[in-house]
Amino acid sequence: MSRNCLLCGVGGQGVVLASKLIACAAMEKGLFVRTSETIGMAQRGGSVVSHVRMGEDIFSPMIPKGSADVILAFEPAEAVRSLDYLRRGKEEGIVIVNQKSIQPVTAALGGQEYDGRRMLDFLKENVKRLYLVDGEEICRQAGSHKVLNVALLGVAAAGGALGMGQAEIEDEIKRRVKPQYQEMNLKALKLGAALAAKIK
Repeated sequence: MSRNCLLCGVGGQGVVLASKLIACAAMEKGLFVRTSETIGMAQRGGSVVSHVRMGEDIFSPMIPKGSADVILAFEPAEAVRSLDYLRRGKEEGIVIVNQKSIQPVTAALGGQEYDGRRMLDFLKENVKRLYLVDGEEICRQAGSHKVLNVALLGVAAAGGALGMGQAEIEDEIKRRVKPQYQEMNLKALKLGAALAAKIK
């Protein structure tokens, strides 16, 4: 059985690290994994998209449109931008999105206004299995705004969206995150997992 996970956000939110943690955990389970990143203007706050495909008979690292089992969105507009990838129909995919909006560089440079609430309203109207996460509050409790990526992984893993559990992501954090940052990341993972229990 294969699973397609699309992660999207903006530069600096840790999208690529989150995708690597998922991919490494999947490989530890013996699954075949392909990944791909679209970085763009990441260092300037531009869009970042990571595709993670796990399972058997995966011939391309890119998720075909309409076949993502889960979209893990670090920002509302990026979730909307990626909706074409979501699996629809009887077994619709899951969208987990951080509620806090970040104005895209293109909007800022063009003097345009960006209202994240409109994006969230659009998602509520167009996604059946939508989970909104107060990532800002989780980061506050964990003690760093840099652990949003792991908090969202906690929600996804504990909520059954990744095909692997919280413990498997925890193991990868211990293997791949520098020791001085492990405690706050593990705390963020647990806080996200606790939230998943509430939104199931």
